[in-house]
Amino acid sequence: MIEELLMAAAGAGAAVAVYAGVAARVVKQYERGVVFRFGRLRDEVRTPGFTMIVPGVDRLHKVNMQIVTMPVPAQEGITRDNVTVRVDAVVYFKVVDAAEALVRVEDYKFAVSQMAQTSLRSIIGKSDLDDLLSNREKLNQGLELMLDSPAIGWGVQIDRVEIKDVSLPETMKRSMARQAEADRERRARVINADAELQASKKLAEAAQAMSGQPAALQLRLLQTVVAVAAEKNSTLVLPFPVELLRFLERATPGPEGRGAVAAQGQGQEATPPPISSAYLKGAADAAAGVEPVEDLTGASVEPAPREEGAG
Repeated sequence: MIEELLMAAAGAGAAVAVYAGVAARVVKQYERGVVFRFGRLRDEVRTPGFTMIVPGVDRLHKVNMQIVTMPVPAQEGITRDNVTVRVDAVVYFKVVDAAEALVRVEDYKFAVSQMAQTSLRSIIGKSDLDDLLSNREKLNQGLELMLDSPAIGWGVQIDRVEIKDVSLPETMKRSMARQAEADRERRARVINADAELQASKKLAEAAQAMSGQPAALQLRLLQTVVAVAAEKNSTLVLPFPVELLRFLERATPGPEGRGAVAAQGQGQEATPPPISSAYLKGAADAAAGVEPVEDLTGASVEPAPREEGAG
């Protein structure tokens, strides 16, 4: 009798162990368990840890609640300004309702992928090329809103959408390079013109300051000579302005210069130097007559007769 009881207890324990082994399930920390009993969804979602189901009656589906990183294949489209581009992106999403993700859509990952591709094509057609290249934050937000609206009904939340790369045709790249080069050249010319304007104003101020002191012009000339001589050139070209000659002529102590200075000191006007007789004789000969000049046909051209009283 005792042996039969022991055998029955052993059999019951073995049956319980087998049942526990079949019915026992472990849900990980980043998962949620959804139970279907005879194909009907149970309201209770199994939390992480150890759980039990009825073998042959219940079926447990584990749903990953981690953020999924899904690359969107490159989509080729035409922008609003008629430029053919190729754009790829990446989508970050996660499941917020495990039961809805299993019941509402057959494969939520595939659904999100297809929806991201169509939304990316729509964004390309609505945007300009400049927006795709420089204003990506706004496009990312618009793409995220387009994906998040239908995904909420699937128990999926779009965490972030990023446009990775924009590929342009080679002809467009060359055109943009020429445009950028022309813009840089335009800015360089404007800067040079502005520099010339500022330099001209400074030179005008310097010339005005030097006009009051003629010796400053001589000092500036000597500084230029020193700067050129520092380069150790074999040939030195020295510009000699006429103003400097006049300054040296006035500064030379001669009889005429002393007389002019004395006359100015006494308040009298300085008399101009006398005109030489050679100069007067040459002027008289030039006014007296002109030799006839033959034209190209061989005929002589007589000068016009002088009017009476002409000097």
